[in-house]
Amino acid sequence: MKGAIHLSIEEQLQSYFHIGAEQVANTIALLDDGATVPFIARYRKDETGNLDDQQVREFADRLAASRKLEERRSDVLRLIDEQGKLTEALSAKIQVADSMTALDDLYRPYRPKRKTRASVAVERGLAPLAEAWRAGESADALMAYAQKLAQANDELSDADAAINGACDIMAEALADDADVRQRLRDDLAKHGVIHTKAGKTPDATYDNYLDYSERLSDMAAHRVLAIGRAEREGALAVSLEADEEAAVYILYKHLYKKGMAWQERLQETCRDSYKRLLKPSLEKEVRKARTQWAEEQSTELFRKNLRDLLLQPPVRGHVVLGFDPGFANGCKLAVIDLTGNVLETVVVYPFKGKGGEKSAKETLRRLIDTHHVTLIAIGNGTASRESERLIAELLEDRDGCGWYIVSEAGASVYSASPLAAEEFPNLDATLRSAVSIARRVQDPLAELVKIDPKSIGVGQYQHDIDQKMLTHALDGVVEDCVNHVGVDLNTASVSLLSHVAGVNGTLAKNIVAYRDENGNFRTRKALLKVPKLGPKTFEQCAGFLRIAEGDEPLDNTQVHPESYGKVRDLAAMLDCAPSPALAQKARADFSMKDLAQQLDLGPATLAGILDALEKPGRDPREDLPQPALRHDLLSIEDLEPGMELDGTVTNIAAFGAFVDIGLHENGLVHISQLADRFVKDPLSVVRVSQIVRVRVLGVDLKRHRISLSMKGVQQPE
Repeated sequence: MKGAIHLSIEEQLQSYFHIGAEQVANTIALLDDGATVPFIARYRKDETGNLDDQQVREFADRLAASRKLEERRSDVLRLIDEQGKLTEALSAKIQVADSMTALDDLYRPYRPKRKTRASVAVERGLAPLAEAWRAGESADALMAYAQKLAQANDELSDADAAINGACDIMAEALADDADVRQRLRDDLAKHGVIHTKAGKTPDATYDNYLDYSERLSDMAAHRVLAIGRAEREGALAVSLEADEEAAVYILYKHLYKKGMAWQERLQETCRDSYKRLLKPSLEKEVRKARTQWAEEQSTELFRKNLRDLLLQPPVRGHVVLGFDPGFANGCKLAVIDLTGNVLETVVVYPFKGKGGEKSAKETLRRLIDTHHVTLIAIGNGTASRESERLIAELLEDRDGCGWYIVSEAGASVYSASPLAAEEFPNLDATLRSAVSIARRVQDPLAELVKIDPKSIGVGQYQHDIDQKMLTHALDGVVEDCVNHVGVDLNTASVSLLSHVAGVNGTLAKNIVAYRDENGNFRTRKALLKVPKLGPKTFEQCAGFLRIAEGDEPLDNTQVHPESYGKVRDLAAMLDCAPSPALAQKARADFSMKDLAQQLDLGPATLAGILDALEKPGRDPREDLPQPALRHDLLSIEDLEPGMELDGTVTNIAAFGAFVDIGLHENGLVHISQLADRFVKDPLSVVRVSQIVRVRVLGVDLKRHRISLSMKGVQQPE
């Protein structure tokens, strides 16, 4: 900590995000004023230094954490000062402490404690003996002093008891020393080895981690979380071990000063301090820190996977038949039109009794012919494989209709929710699930926002992660995705509207109620007539809401209403109506710097306006590759090593990517097989919903496992 300088919160943020002091101050002011992350990221780029939505969200999180640290710093200074023990040197150390751990270490000697061996020794008047020992008094003098204290105190049996008490005082002082704790904590975090053995309630699920050893600093996030779960369930007993002798030596070097008596007793004191006081607490701290790191890594992976899933391209222009497979309870079918309206629902029983399959096929033919179905969305749950075979046989001689395997994760959660009951009061919960599966194809984002992100199934060990942190991260992803795409004000559901910047659930319901009562919105300004939607909320949400066929053409763009006047000024300058042509002419006739000055706009704001004019009503998801529809059936038995297939990435973990190749079973591309180079992070190579080409490495028919590789395989453009 020597030479450390205390940076202000603003200076810390400036350094981390590589933006100027003014931009930091602006961003803080915007956040403190209640501006939303999507609004700041899109419409205040000049003020923030072009921070994107993820950076603004991280900025907000870091700002909150830094403020919390400063509050704790003030508390520690106050609490020690109230004890009359705040020295100038200690205050300086507290001022430069850069983490909660560092602050807690410094406060530890002054923290109220329960009765300890050291506190008992102090009560018995043994502190002066410990001080004399540390001061270098001779062994004879110390023994004489110890005998004197023992004679004066009935609670001390003899001089040795007094000396033991002095040892306890020094042991606790060592354990409370901030520098010692940090040194040993760093060593334990770096060199400590996790060891496991069978717990009180063994579980075969965790056999891979039985009698397992690995350096903690080398452990991947998923292994940290898996072992942590096994320990909580009693399946494993876990310990963190390090070089005890090295730790004791560090303590001895810290305690011993030339001339101190009874070196052997001092060594015993150091060993006691480490084993009894330091090791148990530091082990907890170090494992907790590694677990927090693992949670953060897993949350970030979950966040990125969810973002890619939510932003997968919609499949438009199809009448879709949603097929929710099942055995005993039948297969639930729902046909939806081009806009997602339910046309018909029915239950068939192809896998139950004689004639069940024939009857189901007849019903399916009728639905396809009657409603002109061009796409069948099959859920990937129970009986999915059998249902796909049924559909493949049905469509064998039919043109113009294909099928698509859809993840049904969370569909059952949605179908049983109050929201689903409100949407489809006359439909059984099981049939609502078929509707959800169908709609996921037409507009994944609009449908998936109705489901708790944690139920969508694009992560690992989600139940082992701090739920508050996970919810915060995933809610942020949903908000960013919804606002990135934009929302049609006249068709959006309450669920979708509630994720628009500045709009909560109550306001979303008010918007829909106003729309139902007064008809479609003709302008964005009409939002101000919605109950409880004031100017501040309008400022935050208006730019993300689209009106396709309204009275104001700019309402179908990303241009914010606050900039409409500037657009009209530009149109007058160039004698051109607000349109893509206006943006093109502006870029051709002016330098952006000069034009920004003439319009009194920031360069980033001007660039955003021109981009919005060039692409009115644009859905950014449409630029992504469309999912491939199936027209044939592939069985796991058909797979052979060396076969190359196209597939879709369905999930990404720290150890690799799962790919749907048209089977009920997803194949795994291990991280070592993702590319012809070393891959540290799977997300550097693939994304959820990405279409990839893979080569079959091996097939385990018994365990239904498929090993895939992307090495040496030409990927689709």
